[in-house]
Amino acid sequence: MSERPIAPCPILVRPVVTKSDLRTFITLPWKLYRSDPNWIPPLISEMRSTLTGPDNAQFAAGPHVLALAYRLPAGAARPQVVGRVVAGINEPVNRAKDRKTGYISLFESENDYDTARALFDWACGWLREKGMTAVQGPVSPTNGDDYRGLLVKGFDSPPVLMDTYNPSVYVDFFERYGFVKDIDLFAYLYRPDSLSGRYDKVAAYAMSRYGYRTDPLSIKHLDRDLRDLKEVLDKAMPEEWADMVPPTYEELEGIGRTLRPLAEPELCCLARTGAGEPIGFLIGLPNYNEVLARLNGRLWPFGFAKFLWYRRRIKSARFFVAFVVPDWRKKGVTGAMFVHVLRAGRRLGYEWAEGSTIGETNYPMRRDAERAGGEHYKTYRIYRKDL
Repeated sequence: MSERPIAPCPILVRPVVTKSDLRTFITLPWKLYRSDPNWIPPLISEMRSTLTGPDNAQFAAGPHVLALAYRLPAGAARPQVVGRVVAGINEPVNRAKDRKTGYISLFESENDYDTARALFDWACGWLREKGMTAVQGPVSPTNGDDYRGLLVKGFDSPPVLMDTYNPSVYVDFFERYGFVKDIDLFAYLYRPDSLSGRYDKVAAYAMSRYGYRTDPLSIKHLDRDLRDLKEVLDKAMPEEWADMVPPTYEELEGIGRTLRPLAEPELCCLARTGAGEPIGFLIGLPNYNEVLARLNGRLWPFGFAKFLWYRRRIKSARFFVAFVVPDWRKKGVTGAMFVHVLRAGRRLGYEWAEGSTIGETNYPMRRDAERAGGEHYKTYRIYRKDL
């Protein structure tokens, strides 16, 4: 799609073409959030890798475009960058779901609906030209659990690792444009006293009765554990999930390469039968946002020393991506894995944790999360709109 103004608002939207455009796309949030104490600056190098690197399964799955919105104030010598968006198509998911749905991701806008509308118009127009009949988003730019959904509840605290953060006015922007809720994703807060002795005993009883165990992730045997994760995902991912299909093993390897330097194996749990058959997993990571808040997006030249120093002082964690194969549901497996990682977190000195994100219709996992002491404190929403 060519560069063009979106009438009647004085906004120009054009695709990212040059390295300078890409740098502007990445650094725009520093301008938009400069007075917001809850925003956590991402690593510039990591965002650049997400947008250009070889391990991005979302971008490898089909055409995509990054775009910037510009405003030319009266009397200004050059236009000001005031918004951004990614539009794309995940072709394997569309084939698997027999649909023609595009996505938007990494949406940001100044506090002005005309700017948001211009970005939406441009992204929707690009998708229509590609033959899409609907758009969904905001989705993860990697088809993972990072920057997934729009924050609609819980604006009073910073996000944890890989979570979305946005001002509340974005909710109005999306809904005013005609987006409707597709699904809400819940985040649960766990405090030091969340794990009750009663539920601890329930988990132990379930493991004994049904004959399974929970093991920490093994970095030494990561290839084996990734294959077990793949087996669980192939069996456990619900077919009705509109925006996801099980990742390939190569995609899991890419995720593993990204997360390996950051992982705390005790926070990652695999459930297996007595014979060693994988039946579930739950992945957790230290909340590196506590460190990123001090780095202002840069590891070099001094950020890496800060990273090493503050990494040892992280006091929170995020637990995410939990699955159980259908034949082992309703046997306490999810709860046993929650107990495993919450115990590990307490042992490692973490003071609180977030469990996220759980789909609003995933009632068994929501029940297990709440029984383990989780308090629903944030909600992320994925929207949908017909084109």
